[in-house]
Amino acid sequence: MKGPCSWESLTGHSDSASIEKPSLNAVPQNLMEQIVDTDNLECAWARVRSNRGAPGPDGITIDEFPNHFPELWPVLRQQLLEGTYKPGPVRRKSIPKPDGGERHLGIPNVVDRLVQQAILLVLTPIFDPEFSESSFGFRPHRSAHEAIHLVQTHIQAGHPNRNMVCHYTPLTMAC
Repeated sequence: MKGPCSWESLTGHSDSASIEKPSLNAVPQNLMEQIVDTDNLECAWARVRSNRGAPGPDGITIDEFPNHFPELWPVLRQQLLEGTYKPGPVRRKSIPKPDGGERHLGIPNVVDRLVQQAILLVLTPIFDPEFSESSFGFRPHRSAHEAIHLVQTHIQAGHPNRNMVCHYTPLTMAC
C-alpha cells in the first residue's frame, strides 16, 4: 500500500528487512499515547475503510461509522488510556468452502477493527524486526508461498538439516 499510511511512511523503509532491529529494552513506554494519536488513527481508519467488510453485531457499517465516531471517541480514548477498553462481541458467520466444508468467521464491530489496526500500526514496527527470519505467518511482506520456497531451496541445496521441521499455527509459520 502506498501513501501516507503505507509501511514505508510508517517506518521510513520500503521493506521490513531493511529496518535496524531495535532492542526490546528500548520499547517506548507511551505506547497507548501513540495508539490513540490522531495521525495513527487516521492511518488505521484508512486501512479499515479500504478493507470494507460487513458490520459487526452493532450493525454499524463502514460507511456509517464516521457519523458515530465523534460520540464514541472520548469514551473510547479514555478506556484505551486507562486500560479498561473491552472489545464488543463478534458476529459469527459461516461461509462455504470449495470442498463442501464451512469456514467460520468472527466479524468484529467497526470500532474494534479500528482499535485493532491502530494497535497493529504501533506494535508492528517495534516487534516485527525481532521475529525470526524464517517466521512467515501474518507478517508484513511475507506469505505462505515464500515459506514453501524457503523450504524447497533448503532441500534442493542439500541443507545439512534435512530434518528441518516447519511449525504452522494460526499465528505463525516458522522453519
